[in-house]
Amino acid sequence: MLLAVLGLIGGWRMMRGGTPLPDDLALALEVGSTRTTATGSAVDRMGVRMAPTVLRLMGPQNVDRKRLRIDQAGNPEGLTVDRYAARRAVYGLFGAAVAVLFFAAGWPLFGLMGLAFGLFAADALIWQGARARKEAIERTLPDFLDVLAVVVSAGLGFRQALDRVSLRYEGPWADEIRITLRQMDMGVSRRQAFDELRRRNGSEAVNQFVTALQQGEELGAPIADTLVQIADDMRRTDAQNARRRAAKAIPKATMATLVFMVPATMIIIVTGMILGSGTNLLGVLNP
Repeated sequence: MLLAVLGLIGGWRMMRGGTPLPDDLALALEVGSTRTTATGSAVDRMGVRMAPTVLRLMGPQNVDRKRLRIDQAGNPEGLTVDRYAARRAVYGLFGAAVAVLFFAAGWPLFGLMGLAFGLFAADALIWQGARARKEAIERTLPDFLDVLAVVVSAGLGFRQALDRVSLRYEGPWADEIRITLRQMDMGVSRRQAFDELRRRNGSEAVNQFVTALQQGEELGAPIADTLVQIADDMRRTDAQNARRRAAKAIPKATMATLVFMVPATMIIIVTGMILGSGTNLLGVLNP
């Protein structure tokens, strides 16, 4: 408990210290506060002075991987790698303090829960954002490609067609297309821009789209036919994945029924039979 109190005091002194923030951390805190929640902004301000220490402890490679994961999640609520480090510091100190208190009180289960909170709370928003963004992109992409194929078949160039169709859509996939178009406007080659698009998204559908598009460009295949083929393949793959998920759900539902519903039903039936028979259980247990 003494170590927990000393740790909290040290963290509070670091948060209230007069050391000026680095420019990138100050900018991240200022820009991100317009998109995050009030609670998230308060946590960021508490831990932003400890963020450089957390980043140094993570190491350059882990920082790069975490930055990629944040990009794949679409920077949910204005999250950046610096704000992630700040939240990890605050949640880590809080989880450690809770764990020490519960272990000292003789409640090890709650102490382990506190440690788990400190270790994984900062990543929960990234996991949730990445999963939701991936599902939204895979749901939008086939229809987007169908519309794009129609526009290209009408005679518009591929670059102009991308710009025109992306204006009709909203969500993460439209945002990704606009980023790719801005990169191409700044002089980035089409291949490199789409490679960056694939890197920012961990979706298999996006990887399939970029690969087929680049292969069609190398082989000289008509772009409209390539887009239609990609959309059909994605729908076929999505149907196969849906059947696979349904097949996996059947054993899980059966197990849940056997573990929870059957015992509960048997208890209700046996209890009703005993109460309905008028048996005096107290007399049987205490003759």
